[in-house]
Amino acid sequence: MNMRAAGGGESIEPGDAGFDVRFFTPSRRETYAVWQNASREVAFEDAPVVRPFVSRPGKRVAPGWWWSSTTGRLVHFGSAAMRTQVMLADQDPRVHALACRPLELRWQEDGRVRTHAPQLMLRLRDGGGVLADCTVRGEPSARQRWLARVVGWACAGVGWQYWLLGPVERVYRLNVTWLSRYRHPRCHGGMERARALQAVFCGGRPLVEGAAEVGDPIGVLPAVFHALWSGVLAADLSVPLHERTQVTAVASVQE
Repeated sequence: MNMRAAGGGESIEPGDAGFDVRFFTPSRRETYAVWQNASREVAFEDAPVVRPFVSRPGKRVAPGWWWSSTTGRLVHFGSAAMRTQVMLADQDPRVHALACRPLELRWQEDGRVRTHAPQLMLRLRDGGGVLADCTVRGEPSARQRWLARVVGWACAGVGWQYWLLGPVERVYRLNVTWLSRYRHPRCHGGMERARALQAVFCGGRPLVEGAAEVGDPIGVLPAVFHALWSGVLAADLSVPLHERTQVTAVASVQE
């Protein structure tokens, strides 16, 4: 499969040149390896950031840390777009582990070494790997499209996936952001309350009505929001979340 950089340049054959990968071990030892081998052998989700995130004047969100309810660990992100996608991945039931920029792919093109460090790496529950980049525009730039072709080819060659993650619809993003405030296990409320919520919302119920049936809403609502975050309860998050939102139990309570 031939690939050509936008704006000219010679076509490249990643299958001929191959891909290498640069990363740091958990003990922060810089390592280079053949991508074909490392993709099977290295737990990149445990690797530190391979390129530092830089604070830029005028940016609304500086680099920061996200506590992941999926792994119980902090994930270092570099921008508002990355933070949003880390949040969504943290809620995604397909995702087992996640990291930001833990590896740098390297390949030859036009007689030069090209490099790219995808912004996210996800480990799926089925063991599969995903590399992803974020775009804040509805339409990716020419460079992003080119990188998507190259990195997508590198991923496909080892049985991984590549995702180009676009802007998130505002209402959905705000709803998930609200629920994320209750992602910590301290908001769970205990097994007795979890079972009560599942029973109350089994056939669907307005949010505040079901919470009031279980107990004082002030004490019960954090557990409702935690269950919505974790997928035990479900609601339509494409419209603003409010007290009359219809909530339904969709998953069994796990001990």
